[in-house]
Amino acid sequence: MSALLEIENVSRLFQTGEEMIAALEGINLHIDSGEFVAIVGASGSGKSTLMNILGCLDQPTSGDYRVGGRSVAGLSADELAALRREHFGFIFQRYHLLGTLNSADNVAMPAVYAGLDAASRRERARSLLESLGLGDRMDHRPGQLSGGQQQRVSIARALMNGGRIILADEPTGALDSKSGETVLDILKELHRDGHTVIIVTHDMEVAAHADRIIEIRDGQVLTDRRCRESVCDAASYSFASLGSVGLLSGFHRRFAEAFPMALRSMAAHRVRTFLTMLGIIIGIAAVVAVVGLGEGTRQKVLAEISEFGASTLSIYPGRGWDDERADSITTLVVSDAEALAAQNYIDSVTPLVSTSTRIRFGRTSMSANIDGVGQDYFRVNGLRIVRGAGFSADSIAGRRQEAVIDDRAASRLFPGGESPIGKVIMVDLVPVVIIGTVAQRSGMSGKTLQIYLPYTAVTGRLLGAATSLAGLIVRISDNVDTVVAERAIVGFMSRRHGTQDFFVFNSDQLRRIMQKTSGTMTLLISSVAVISLVVGGIGVMNIMLVSVTERTREIGLRMAVGARRMDIMLQFLIEAVTICIAGSLLGIGLALVAATAFGGQDSQFPMIISINAIFFACLSALAIGVVFGFLPARNASRLDPVDALSRE
Repeated sequence: MSALLEIENVSRLFQTGEEMIAALEGINLHIDSGEFVAIVGASGSGKSTLMNILGCLDQPTSGDYRVGGRSVAGLSADELAALRREHFGFIFQRYHLLGTLNSADNVAMPAVYAGLDAASRRERARSLLESLGLGDRMDHRPGQLSGGQQQRVSIARALMNGGRIILADEPTGALDSKSGETVLDILKELHRDGHTVIIVTHDMEVAAHADRIIEIRDGQVLTDRRCRESVCDAASYSFASLGSVGLLSGFHRRFAEAFPMALRSMAAHRVRTFLTMLGIIIGIAAVVAVVGLGEGTRQKVLAEISEFGASTLSIYPGRGWDDERADSITTLVVSDAEALAAQNYIDSVTPLVSTSTRIRFGRTSMSANIDGVGQDYFRVNGLRIVRGAGFSADSIAGRRQEAVIDDRAASRLFPGGESPIGKVIMVDLVPVVIIGTVAQRSGMSGKTLQIYLPYTAVTGRLLGAATSLAGLIVRISDNVDTVVAERAIVGFMSRRHGTQDFFVFNSDQLRRIMQKTSGTMTLLISSVAVISLVVGGIGVMNIMLVSVTERTREIGLRMAVGARRMDIMLQFLIEAVTICIAGSLLGIGLALVAATAFGGQDSQFPMIISINAIFFACLSALAIGVVFGFLPARNASRLDPVDALSRE
């Protein structure tokens, strides 16, 4: 029957600069199941290198190493991790306990990667700690334990998954003599229970406790002598065949285990974690706020345009706004309005004539715009009568001296708050009775007031003669496309006039232009915000790279107790994603606070935070965490366990 551990002609070379250093040369060694072996030698003799090869933490440069008759040559990193996880237990001179975990969690770590459920892990860790006299120290962290207690926690960790082969590297080197004796007694007890125990030491007094002493010098076995026969049952130890590591099948479980580990690591470095989040917080808040500002501005502009008539067309004389001959064109007349009103695609039409003059009430005198309009003017433009009434057909036909004023004019003419209805004001030299008030349109500003009169009264009583119209305002019927209606009106009016001596302004065009402009500005500003988000992501990557460097020994320890590369990668990737997600939530909260405090509907800069914007922010944070966390996580997963454990 083959030995438990077999080393045949093994050499291990290390490159130092341009020189190759031989740590081991032609080692031949067989260790049977149940042996208690001490490997001794001076510092630099190669004993630690030999232990690393025996524990599958390192592989020989040449030669063959077999565990349970199976060669480890050619095994993948995850298959080597499975060997360590299922069959080996490591006891380190410096304990290698994680300061963020208590004793029970440190002990349970190998079982996490073995797939044992949390309750079972906790129970087994409790049992092991109690057997080692640490039942009352389960919730203590390493900093709260003495050196001897920490080493006993390390021993319990080595036994967590069974640990039939115990590898102890200078197990008493950092302990006082009493604690050292306690640890040696525990190792001898484990040997009597059937464990194969291999200790590496430079102290011959420690080695004397073993049944077999192997002395190494300059990378070669100097002596191999048996001091006494083994007192344990040396039954053969079988190794289960290493199957697939099941990276995908165990993803859910690994995520459930890696997530709390990531949270503990973040909590241990709160300030650094928050500063890392800061770039993400600012970037997400900027993106959400800008998108909300763009949407709020768009809706506000559209609402203001709608007040001017979202489905209205305005017809003016001339070829365009810059036509200098427009004032001399007199073909736009009232009969055009009557003819247009008869078309089935038109809801209503109002003539329009305009002038400006002074108005007076009592001792108050001020300038005002005078619009002569038809009875449907307020319907056409969607203006709301606040008090009183609008013009009737009799008002138009009888050229009545009636006026409708906006609420701004009412507040200026009647500052005491009295009702203007029935009051007589002077428009130039014409007395006019106020019959109604309308709500002022949003966006209307300036010192000039707005007064509406029947267009017949304006042309007959203010302008002194019947004149052509300044324009026609047409409201298109619902469910009729304004572009189609515009083409129909141009054709209809051109046939009436015999030429196109007018132009049509489509308010829907203004809406589309404003929408396009608003969208472009939002995209531009969002691009700047996204750049800040990417910069935040780069900051996350840099901090995670630093974190990998700082936690190299932790990574090496996790690999030593059986963590797969995917386990290591997943842990650091989850940390990066969690930082980004937490940053995005804080950023969204900041944007919501800004929207509530400064971006109300009545604000100059309204902000509307949509669910889509929040979803986009969270998705962006997730993508940034994955993209910028991948490189640090990949670097962590590819560390060599031996190098990682030896880092200071």
